Amino acid sequence: MTAQLEKCSRFAELHQQHSAWLIPNPWDVGSARVLQGLGFGALATTSSGFAYTLGRADGAVTLEEKLAHC
Repeated sequence: MTAQLEKCSRFAELHQQHSAWLIPNPWDVGSARVLQGLGFGALATTSSGFAYTLGRADGAVTLEEKLAHC
């Protein structure tokens, strides 16, 4: 099984649990690594999180800025 298929399978398993689970939204690579290190099973994405680090509102970041942030 490829790494991507394994990730997909694990994410599907998280949705089959009989209890609620938390999925935090990191705003940059550093926060993603911290949250991963804390043991979260998955991480979500947020457009507003990155925008706020630039002091802007959600939707006010250009495509070029978003791509440079990846």
